[in-house]
Amino acid sequence: MSSRVNPSLAALDRRGFLKAAGAGVLGLSALSIAGCGSGTASGTSGGPLTEVRYALIGDGKAEPGTILRNNLGGFDLSADLGLPVQWPSGFPASLPVMEAIKSSSVDFSFATATAVIYAIGGGVPIVPLVSYPLPANEVDILVPRGSDIKAGADLKGRRVADHRGTTGTYSLVKYLQSVGLTLEDIEYVNLPAADAEAAFAEGKVDAWTSWQPTVELAKRKHDAVALPDVKTYDYAFFVASESLAFDHPETAAALVRNVRDAQRWIEGNPEVAVAAFADLGGFGNSDLEEQVYLDLVKSRRLSYSGAGEFGAVDAAAINGTQDLADNFHDLGVYPDRVDVTTWLQDSRFDSIKSTVTSALAN
Repeated sequence: MSSRVNPSLAALDRRGFLKAAGAGVLGLSALSIAGCGSGTASGTSGGPLTEVRYALIGDGKAEPGTILRNNLGGFDLSADLGLPVQWPSGFPASLPVMEAIKSSSVDFSFATATAVIYAIGGGVPIVPLVSYPLPANEVDILVPRGSDIKAGADLKGRRVADHRGTTGTYSLVKYLQSVGLTLEDIEYVNLPAADAEAAFAEGKVDAWTSWQPTVELAKRKHDAVALPDVKTYDYAFFVASESLAFDHPETAAALVRNVRDAQRWIEGNPEVAVAAFADLGGFGNSDLEEQVYLDLVKSRRLSYSGAGEFGAVDAAAINGTQDLADNFHDLGVYPDRVDVTTWLQDSRFDSIKSTVTSALAN
């Protein structure tokens, strides 16, 4: 059965990716490596560093940036850096942060592989500091309890909701491939998370692909079940502007060390950490949401869960991100092929890679 794709490319969420056809915020142009990230660095090259701007993404729940911003767990990032830290917020996803780095208003942040790929194509002056694989079980494909869909092969011909160009899309593609299917074999419905959940709850779609905590909350609210053997293949990064990474490498390295240590504190003290987030108003009055976050922190199924063990960008991260880029190009999400491998292996990053590796050894 030919897939009938919902034409809506609605609002970008934290993993969304705007299809660049002249309308994207950065625009994927001709992707020559010579033009990728080799322009003027954000900020004044070589100038004194007076503050660090660490962008927080999404709701800021149960993540290391919130620990550091609020000096929880005994952390004092500003004192450690010897600089004031500003916390730009209001970013629903890491892609808008790439735009902010390009406009010289952000120095450091989390970034998904999709955002890094977009930055490569858009000439954003970022430097990849560390990477890690997202939890292998972060993505789920939900079906209603009692559904006759029991495994991947049963999705053939069924209506499946997904936000096109996200980590969920990549998992869905791989899951279908594992049973000899493609997106052409399902009735693909492109919807952002909130609309997808509504469609799922109302029975307008047969299955829904998304990630944590959205799907775990939905599973409990809508008495849904997850299909077996769905995996997450995406990588995550922490990145800095070129001006921060190249002109102030020790500060960039100290930032990633603090992020790693804050994530380790969360995982070592899950009840204390989640209670602290609740005290900050992170969960409103939702006992269910607080419990879901506690469960996901303990089981390490959130996007930041791997940050306690990250390291300098390695071959696995490079190969995985290239594979994602190639798959999305084949799907038409990216209009041009992005040479992730050449860019991530650029020798310009060797010095900061060494500095970061040394900082993380402590």
